[in-house]
Amino acid sequence: MTLEQVLQLAKQLSLSDKVRLIEQLAPEIQRELPHNHSQPRRSLWGICADLGTAPSAEEIDDAGRDIWANFQ
Repeated sequence: MTLEQVLQLAKQLSLSDKVRLIEQLAPEIQRELPHNHSQPRRSLWGICADLGTAPSAEEIDDAGRDIWANFQ
């Protein structure tokens, strides 16, 4: 049976049967998905670590003043 045939049959189901179909298929699909737990996720701090130190509040204020000075 092809995917198209299955879809045609599924479209003929009532709404409640479609929901039951999804409820039964979802756990099986989840079990079959590959799980890559070998690499831990990096935090945002870790991702940005190579960018160096952040500018200070004073440096940000100075840059803002410089930018807005050009618009006056």
